[in-house]
Amino acid sequence: ADGYYEYTMSECVYSTSDYSDMVYLRSWSFNKVVELQFNSTVGKFVGITEDGVRQAEYFNKDQATLQGLKAQVDTFCRHNAQNSDSAVRDKA
Repeated sequence: ADGYYEYTMSECVYSTSDYSDMVYLRSWSFNKVVELQFNSTVGKFVGITEDGVRQAEYFNKDQATLQGLKAQVDTFCRHNAQNSDSAVRDKA
């Protein structure tokens, strides 16, 4: 199976029950190497590889994209965490 392997992964990371420390991370990988990551705490893209640094410079110029990704903490992370946490608590 020759070819390339590219994927993105979104994560919501938190450790407190009030979600005050929640962070939204989105990583872009190519051939199993993370090249670029958005971190809602940092509020911008961070390049990890040489190509990722170039991509981060380009994407960080787009304020609309940055604002949309920052909002994922509330619209994606907290929403899903509250739903899954309540489902677990209701079963206890």
